[in-house]
Order: sequence, then C-alpha cells, then structure tokens
Amino acid sequence: MSATFNALTVDVEDWFHILEVEGPPMETWPALPARVEASTERLLDVLSGRAVRATFFVLGWIAERHPQLVRRIADAGHEIATHGHSHALVHRMTPEEFRRDLRSSLRVLEPLYGRKILGHRAAGFSLTRESLWAFDVMADEGLLYDASVCPAPHGHGGFPGFPLHSHPRTLAGGRVLWEFPVSCLQLGPWRLPFSGGGYLRLLPYPLIAGQIRRFNRAGHPAIVYLHPREVDPSHPRLKMPLVRRLKSYVNLSTTLPKLQRLLTHFRFKALDQFLP
Repeated sequence: MSATFNALTVDVEDWFHILEVEGPPMETWPALPARVEASTERLLDVLSGRAVRATFFVLGWIAERHPQLVRRIADAGHEIATHGHSHALVHRMTPEEFRRDLRSSLRVLEPLYGRKILGHRAAGFSLTRESLWAFDVMADEGLLYDASVCPAPHGHGGFPGFPLHSHPRTLAGGRVLWEFPVSCLQLGPWRLPFSGGGYLRLLPYPLIAGQIRRFNRAGHPAIVYLHPREVDPSHPRLKMPLVRRLKSYVNLSTTLPKLQRLLTHFRFKALDQFLP
C-alpha cells in the first residue's frame, strides 16, 4: 500500500445531470425518478467498510430535495463541499451569475452540514483560462479550495498548461485559494486524465494504479473522482452521440470493483485534510 495519501471525491448528482446532451430541462428534473440516494448510500457503505473519509461535492439542487442524504454523508464523517447549485458550466456564466449560483448552494448545504463549507468543484471541471475570475469569487465567499480545473483538453472546457498538481494560488489582497486539479498523465506534450469518471472506467486498472504511484513517488496526491450514477449500472439512459455514450455508460459495472481495488492498494483522505 502506498504511504502517500490521495484524495477521494464524489460529485453528488443524479443520473440526468449529464452536461451538454439532449437531456431533460431543469424545470422537469423534479418529476424524474431519483436514484441518487440509493447509489450514494452504496458508496457510503463501501467507504465505511474501509474506514475511508472522502469529500462529497453535493449539488445544491440535490441538497434541497434530499436533505437527509446530506446529513447522512456528514454523519458518516465525510467532508461536504459544494458542486454549485444548478450544474451550470462556469465558463458560460458571468461572475454575477456564478456568485448567485454558489451562494444558493452554500445557503442549502451549510445548515445541513452544520459547519462552514470549504471547497468547491464546478460542473464538468469547467473553470478555464477565460474564467479565472471565479477564484476571486470563491475567495470572496469564504472558500479555501477549489477542485474545478482539468489541466488538459476537456469536453467542457479544459485548461491546458495549468499546473498538474495541487498548489496554493495567491489572489488579490494576498488571499490564498488552493487548487486541486484533475490528475492527468503526461505523455510528451499531451495530457490525459486517468483517475475519475469515464477515464476511471475505460482505462485499464494497471495504468491507473501506475500513474497514481508515479504521482505519489513525486510527493503528490492523485485526485480520484466518481459519481453515484457510476455505481448504478441500471440507471436510465439519456440520448447522446456515440462517443459521449461510450464515455458515460460503458463499463459502469467496473466502477465499484475498481474503487475497491484502489482502496486496497492506496491510502485516501478528504480534500480538507490536505489544507495547511
């Protein structure tokens, strides 16, 4: 087992919260069958059996409709962070819209969590070079870290050239906000995420484990992320192009076995435990 800790994170959203596809509009979401509670409970059971603490980035919209789920996550000892409220892409919002969305999520989450929310992850890792203003907004709202940057080309934005590893960012006025970017392998000039979502399901386990060890040997944590729908292979499907369908739905049955192998071979903790 690796001696270095890595970060385990879960983006708590439902099966219909898939970005930029022919999905149901937001006003119809309340009428759709909810599956997020059962699938999140499945993850909580796995983590409880391994005594692992993780960070759960909870969508404000989910917290409004499933407050008992947020309390269950918190009661199990995990960190609650915000995934925004409406699952909107940051680079398609104005700073004012982003601030309103962030505040809406914090107003719902903090009373349920019973403490200050410290971290944020944007929908689709959509913080880009053009939306760096979001760091200042997050600091204004009292957050201490973010986990929204994919330092590689990405379907919902991407920020090639961004630092590969977690680091503090100094903002206006000397404020500091930590960034925990998506973990990517470097192949010459190319970068590819390897430890979450569709990449976790589609890439072979030896490659994923090897890259985590590479991060750890260099003294860096890898950031592993998944969604509750990825441990629910029978959830309903949305219409989408073939490539997106592949990334969204192929190998769903492998998510839990891969997670259990990772929990066996590596040490994990929540993101707030990496803060100085």
